[in-house]
Amino acid sequence: MRALRGARSQPAFSRLLGLRSNVAYSWEHGRRFPEVSVFLRAALTTERNVREGLTEFFALSPEAFAGRRAWSPRTVTELVRAMVGPAAKSGLSRKLGVDRTTLGRWCSGKTEPRLPEFLALVQLSSQRLLQFVGIFAPLDQLPSTRTVHAHFMRQKRLAYEQPLSHAVLRSLELEAYQKLPRHSAAFLANEVGLPVDEVERCLRELAAAGQAVKRGQHYRVAEILTIDTREDPEQNRRLKAFWAREGLSRFESGRAPADTLFSFNLFAVSEASFQRIRELHLAYYDEVRTIIEQSETSDRVVLMNLELLPLRGQQPESSN
Repeated sequence: MRALRGARSQPAFSRLLGLRSNVAYSWEHGRRFPEVSVFLRAALTTERNVREGLTEFFALSPEAFAGRRAWSPRTVTELVRAMVGPAAKSGLSRKLGVDRTTLGRWCSGKTEPRLPEFLALVQLSSQRLLQFVGIFAPLDQLPSTRTVHAHFMRQKRLAYEQPLSHAVLRSLELEAYQKLPRHSAAFLANEVGLPVDEVERCLRELAAAGQAVKRGQHYRVAEILTIDTREDPEQNRRLKAFWAREGLSRFESGRAPADTLFSFNLFAVSEASFQRIRELHLAYYDEVRTIIEQSETSDRVVLMNLELLPLRGQQPESSN
């Protein structure tokens, strides 16, 4: 809120938002917190491209944040409902630190969450709180995000430039590794099928990015920030291509374990059937993620590549 106020005085900022008392003072000292509609109104008075950022973040049409509607309680209710989705309200309310009745009142529009509660909901629903905050203020300038932003940029670079580091990071979660008397790069190398020197290099990079930390005799997973690769379509394509090539390389060279599944099916089908298959493909991916989240132990590091490729597409450039 201090960043949104900019060069205005606290009383002037409060008046701009239609508030009689100097409530900006209480916000900036953590004594009170604004409702989300007030926060959005404050944000939309700045010169930053807040409307565009909100539209993209929530994947809504530009009309959703047009005019005064952008900061209306109704818009807040729509955003809350979208983030809550069909999830069980009892579990979500527990994670948010509020009772189920309060969450129900937010979803019905009877009351609004305060800003900290809304930010917690953003994180729980998307794991992209840092990107959300970046819509409103420079992350490298806010005291609360400066350090984590630096880690985020390092982690983003690692995700794109050294994707194998993510496999090494996942291997640190293996129970068999944590039960070893001491750290063993050779053990990790065997678990992810990489040379020992590559594993050691990845560990140094992971530690520098704040993703892994040496505690006692072992490395452990530290703070992992969600990198939404969809924000950069070109890098996203490169990352997917890398893992597709990695899987293909191991399959062709015979390095893939015996229980590896590598299947294909080439067929002609109706458009309606293709859309059903596509929906099933997406549902399968979501179900796998649910199984991963519910897994009680970590025994293996696994790469899953899924492809569903209609062959009709862009024509290759002519060689003439």
